Amino acid sequence: MFFQKMYKPIPLVYNLVLAMLWRHPENVELDKVKVVHYCAAGSKPWRYTGKEANMEREDIKMLVKKWWDIYNDPSLDFKLTDAIPEAETRSELQQMTENSLMAAIPAMASALISLPPAA
Repeated sequence: MFFQKMYKPIPLVYNLVLAMLWRHPENVELDKVKVVHYCAAGSKPWRYTGKEANMEREDIKMLVKKWWDIYNDPSLDFKLTDAIPEAETRSELQQMTENSLMAAIPAMASALISLPPAA
């Protein structure tokens, strides 16, 4: 394996796996965490009810609340006007590309198949 002797795990501050809160809480500094990896079964904040196994801890409730605060923050919403410059500042190619994409959207929507969520 090429990286066998170079392996260095990502610090918890950038990849906090919730299991670390259960296994090694002394190694976690929640106030410094930037990224939480919700990979444990039943840990998805968008499905959190408070009745899930191992999710009754206050630190987990705080992370779920923070997730929802970020999710509901309107300043983070995508605004199409931010992504597409005004017509007079766009090149002809940009305008043609936008028109082609917008025309293709109804055709793409009819080809979509609804599937159950994976998470």
